Amino acid sequence: MRAIWKGSISFGLVNIPIALYPATRKEELKFRLLRATDLSPVNYKRVAEADGKEVPWDEIVKGYEYEKGKFIVLKDEDFQRVDLEATQTVDIQDFVDVEEIDPMFFYKPYYLEPQKGGDKAYVLLRNTLAQSNKVGIAKVVIKTRQYLAGVKAEDGVLILELMHFAEDLAESDKLNVPKKLEPGKRELDMAKALVDSMSSKWNPEKYRDDYRDALMEVIEEKVESGGKKIEEKPKQKKASTKVIDLVAVLQESLAKTEGAKKKQTTKHAARHRTKKAA
Repeated sequence: MRAIWKGSISFGLVNIPIALYPATRKEELKFRLLRATDLSPVNYKRVAEADGKEVPWDEIVKGYEYEKGKFIVLKDEDFQRVDLEATQTVDIQDFVDVEEIDPMFFYKPYYLEPQKGGDKAYVLLRNTLAQSNKVGIAKVVIKTRQYLAGVKAEDGVLILELMHFAEDLAESDKLNVPKKLEPGKRELDMAKALVDSMSSKWNPEKYRDDYRDALMEVIEEKVESGGKKIEEKPKQKKASTKVIDLVAVLQESLAKTEGAKKKQTTKHAARHRTKKAA
């Protein structure tokens, strides 16, 4: 794995040299636009709206639309006036209890690895954060852009998780959400029972990107068939989304969930008996 950024964590008089590594890998399926007649790739062109002519790179400038149809041009020297790239520091400004931060603020994690001479201070910060259940709130500049970030301790590693600034999050009070409607006690009890019956320990390996898997299956079938049309498999009919009696629907869901759990338990017991007999 290759570090995407190197710098240091700073809080108080403590300075820890670190390297930043991506903590996620999202393998997006990439598609090219092709001409249908001969499958020739179609390239994108930079075309001016005014006359439809293609514009070469050396004639393109960056502009900010401050009013509809009105732009101000920003040159390299304008960006340099606010350039923060020289600050190669994760500058922790506050330590906050994890429970106080809305999870919506966090959006992209990175691993932090100690560099030469930073092991002792790294372990000290990691253990302190883990034991105090705190997050270090910091500002960091990565590739010319400043981010808000949280420094966390998870599974023996320090993680830097990029965060949204408060102004980045849209307000939810404009949504048409029922505020005065209250469910009946029977409905609430049934819903809680259903949630309890479906509760389990968190296992991330259990969940897969079904759409990506299914799409890859289609792609592989088309490659094997030489691009010929593949016979479509019959789709399962979806259950009606029209809810007439909420309690009845909850009862039915609960019965199905409990039945599935009983089958799983019976299978597990039978497997255990077979192993014991062998």
